[in-house]
Amino acid sequence: MLTATAVRSTVPGAPSLAPGGFGADLLAALGQRPRSISPKYFYDAPGSALFDAICELPEYYPTRTELGILQAHVADMADCIGPGAELIEFGAGSLTKVRWLLDALESPAAFLPIDISGDHLMAAARALQHDHPTLRVFPLVADYTRPFHLPPVALGRRVGFFPGSTLGNFTPAQALYFLRMAARQLVGGGLLLGVDLIKSPEVLHAAYNDAAGVTAAFNLNLLHRANRELGADFAVDQFAHSAFYNAPQRRIEMHLMSRCRQSVTLAGRTFEFAAGETLHTENSHKFTVDGLRDLARQAGFTPGPVWTDPAQWFSLHWLQAPTH
Repeated sequence: MLTATAVRSTVPGAPSLAPGGFGADLLAALGQRPRSISPKYFYDAPGSALFDAICELPEYYPTRTELGILQAHVADMADCIGPGAELIEFGAGSLTKVRWLLDALESPAAFLPIDISGDHLMAAARALQHDHPTLRVFPLVADYTRPFHLPPVALGRRVGFFPGSTLGNFTPAQALYFLRMAARQLVGGGLLLGVDLIKSPEVLHAAYNDAAGVTAAFNLNLLHRANRELGADFAVDQFAHSAFYNAPQRRIEMHLMSRCRQSVTLAGRTFEFAAGETLHTENSHKFTVDGLRDLARQAGFTPGPVWTDPAQWFSLHWLQAPTH
């Protein structure tokens, strides 16, 4: 049974400058120094497809490494979750990793995948429903980084699944905010959380600067999206993908760098870019196991088992939510 529990809040047509939306946030980003915008706006339909392609790249280790951990330890993870759980996936995307978990769970009550990219989510949910015809699937189109409402009556013990180290896209304050929000939503249950670990800068650099240029296309798609949806006039070929490891901040930074002095118009306003000036599009913070466990405790979780790959490049954490 596939039921959409929410629909898009915007209607196709004129560009929306509603507070908290892409247009308003991009205007705010262009009007400040340094310029920075949330990576959640990568994920329109073309951006989601490009990210799926990134996950298949030889340089991009996180997806295959996390899948390897899941495959090796999914029975133990299912034991932590327990029978009859209502599984909620934050930032669900293509629903690839959760299939391993669903196959291992005992009689899951329901599955609620949440994602901001509605078309991509609904297509993935239909495919999952086809393969799991008896599972109740309720895709929710929502921005999980902001407060949102889950169905008021849980069909089982609520357990969150947040793979892919998406937590690393948040600032430390935002990560703590999200985990505290999740702890409230998952009272009596828990969270299975994937995070990327600190490693060689060379490995990190290659992962975000692939030889095929797919990550560059993913980054630049943000400007294409602004042109398509908002009527902006970015000269996309005059911007370059830039990604590097900021060791003191323990994070990969992705930027769009202006190749020359140029002007951009959005919603009747003109913004100047100097040569070399950037729009900061993403951070990907890297963690230590102990640091993540400390952060989880601050948010109200009780850390449990941790699973890593042999090289300790990635980790999955079971976090017990508060009981009340």
